[in-house]
Amino acid sequence: MNLYGLLQSLGIANPGGTGWLAVIFTFLLAWVTTYRFIPAVRSFALRVGWADEPNARRLNHEPLPNAGGLAIYAGVVAALILATFLRPIVLENVLAEVLTILLGGSILVLVGFIDDQYGLPPYIRLLAQILTSMLLIANGIQIQVTLGTPIDPLLSTLITLLWVVGITNAVNLMDGMDGLAGGISFITAMSLLAVSAQFESRAAATFLLAALGGAALGFLRHNFHPSHIIMGDAGAYFFGYVLAAASILGNLKVNTVFAIVPTALFLLLPVLDTTQVFVRRLMAGKNPLSTPGKDHLHHRLLALGLSQRRTAFTLWVVTLVCNLVAMRTQGMNLGVIFATAIAIILLLSFTVWQRLRAVLKGA
Repeated sequence: MNLYGLLQSLGIANPGGTGWLAVIFTFLLAWVTTYRFIPAVRSFALRVGWADEPNARRLNHEPLPNAGGLAIYAGVVAALILATFLRPIVLENVLAEVLTILLGGSILVLVGFIDDQYGLPPYIRLLAQILTSMLLIANGIQIQVTLGTPIDPLLSTLITLLWVVGITNAVNLMDGMDGLAGGISFITAMSLLAVSAQFESRAAATFLLAALGGAALGFLRHNFHPSHIIMGDAGAYFFGYVLAAASILGNLKVNTVFAIVPTALFLLLPVLDTTQVFVRRLMAGKNPLSTPGKDHLHHRLLALGLSQRRTAFTLWVVTLVCNLVAMRTQGMNLGVIFATAIAIILLLSFTVWQRLRAVLKGA
């Protein structure tokens, strides 16, 4: 089988074009840029005090730099800028959508970073998330409700707001242990990428997800236990927002109550974790947005005696299974699903191997 036939069997929207090369190039650029940039960010963060101090809620036992989100953001932006220069014809038709999502993501990176270093009231963070969600809606990036009722436009806005704000917070709440949020974001980004690559109308999502997946992998090289740096709210908000926005690019229509379920399956683990935390905290009479606690799924696995590494592996496997099921519900053939699973496993295995080898060398 020649290259064209292989790409066609994987469902690539335009195997004869150069778009798929631009996607791979974007992924590699984000991966390498983030990986190489993090040591400098870590060193500077330690000098100026951008770090999470140990406390009863956190798992770290010494100050841990929390500016990894800046490196993730820089890796994504740098990769997309360079890809735009090198493949301008491929990218020019999707720049408006890409820039809209990057603008919203940039705002949340700034808000998250300020919260990481100085602390912000929950209502300020929520307001920023709502405003950046409205930015997507104003530019046509939203879930389209087509129930045939007069309030369809209002329902479209409300469901999109709930989706984007909910996923943004869900990913952030999963960021409580080395390697967890980074690994989940990588698996989800690559799975969504495999689906979006099947449709030329989702080119913007494809490029964004390629950059996000590469940045997640580059970050994970430094974040797998024992972590050298964490992403902080800045990185978690960015991951959650871009994943939420990219998952609804391409005119997602909701014409029944269950129409959003296939898309929600990609992010099922963060959604379920956040839901059970919110319900438990509300039942206990606590504010779910501002009350810290060790009531997440990873805390429960740790309490059962699993190590941080085994807990991360366990939740990665759950995430991968959910994403493969989601791909099948989206109509992907078994060849695409199998190839995606193998690629994710190999890339994660290589990254973990790199990290563990560095730990043995004392790096």
